[in-house]
Amino acid sequence: MNAPLTSPLTSSLEGPGFPSRRRFLVGGLAAGATTVLAACSVTGVAAPKGSSGKGTGVVNVLFMQQAGYSTKDIDAMTAGFVKQNPDIKIVPAFVAYEALHDKTVTAAAAGTYDVVLIDVIWPAEFGSKSIVADVTSRYPASWQQSMLGGALLTAEYDHKFYGVPWGMDTKFFYYNEALLTKAHVDPASLETWTGVLDAARALKRTGTVQYPLAWSWSQAEAIMCDYTQLVGAFGGSFLDASGKLAINQGGAVEALDWMRKTIVDGLSNPASTTFLEQDVEKTMNNGQAAMGLNWTYYLGSSNTPANSKVVGQIHVAQTPAGPTGKRPGVNGAMALSVSAGSKNQDAAWKYIEWLTAEAQVDPFAMDTLPVWRSSFSTPSVTANAPATFAAAAKQLDDMIVRPQVVNYNAISKIIQVELQNALLGRKTSQKALDDAVASAAPLMAS
Repeated sequence: MNAPLTSPLTSSLEGPGFPSRRRFLVGGLAAGATTVLAACSVTGVAAPKGSSGKGTGVVNVLFMQQAGYSTKDIDAMTAGFVKQNPDIKIVPAFVAYEALHDKTVTAAAAGTYDVVLIDVIWPAEFGSKSIVADVTSRYPASWQQSMLGGALLTAEYDHKFYGVPWGMDTKFFYYNEALLTKAHVDPASLETWTGVLDAARALKRTGTVQYPLAWSWSQAEAIMCDYTQLVGAFGGSFLDASGKLAINQGGAVEALDWMRKTIVDGLSNPASTTFLEQDVEKTMNNGQAAMGLNWTYYLGSSNTPANSKVVGQIHVAQTPAGPTGKRPGVNGAMALSVSAGSKNQDAAWKYIEWLTAEAQVDPFAMDTLPVWRSSFSTPSVTANAPATFAAAAKQLDDMIVRPQVVNYNAISKIIQVELQNALLGRKTSQKALDDAVASAAPLMAS
């Protein structure tokens, strides 16, 4: 667990061409991922027109309130930038993830923010609707070799770049070794989801913990992340070869059946249908769950006495394999983008270049994995989070993306509702996903 990042990842990064690196982290992007729409604003009128500005002045930035690259981390990075650029004033704003998309969209036309943080699922929408600026011409050619291929995909749409990757992230599998030992469960058995369920039954049977598993299955983007990871493990896909939504077929249905059964069997905490990732964090940190999925930051949280009653007990591992042998992690990377309506785009770009540079992100590898290839073979960086980097050596070699479609957020909300209908027993998995596909069809076509 404590070995530094080794050859499984670094060897996967070799190769001169961008296409090979596209395949490195994200396999099977469907044809629908590159649908092109005419540029227009969110209001249907002319797209917001920003300007380069003088490269000085005020830069308003919209961040997400998060554990990875916390406000404290960002303050530390920004202090160095302001020291070197005293003619630029940075004004940050922080919102919850659930508010980030809509805040970005509603502020776009007015150019309220110069820099915005965007999720990997938004470039198709934000690029096609001119919410964020095309920064392809600003990209140094060297970045296509020096950045992880999956990181580059974070802000790429229709062969253009709409931001700079700022932190690789995926959901790892975490388990409480002390609880497993108490129930006489060998951690080696957790390599597969079948093994995880066997372990959960042992934990429940021995009275070690009432609900061995905790999940972030609230009706929010959180459930989409967990579902995506399981869809991949069960060999399913979101889109078919023609780019149409296909979650009512094969492994995507099997994954939802599996999720529902863990609740029916009392292995998953029924409150998981109300949980976000921070609730899974608290539940595991209180010793009330033995296993769960969470983002990179969680191992650090579990080892912080102020947050956790299980310091030293939590271990991180690659996500378990499904019946097909697949074990992908959901791509949770994010990027910093220049707002299309910004009147100070040159200064905004200076700040983005600074925040995303190796010198700024490497010290914070405990919470968020760097986007730079060299970081993963630098001992001083991997030493910040050796167990996480060891798991990343395997996990980052197999990633799955949520469907990259222009109307992703609206389609995601439809799917979230139907996933909940199935998990709460209101519908069968097949009926729920049939209904999701039917309801999303008009949005897929638009």
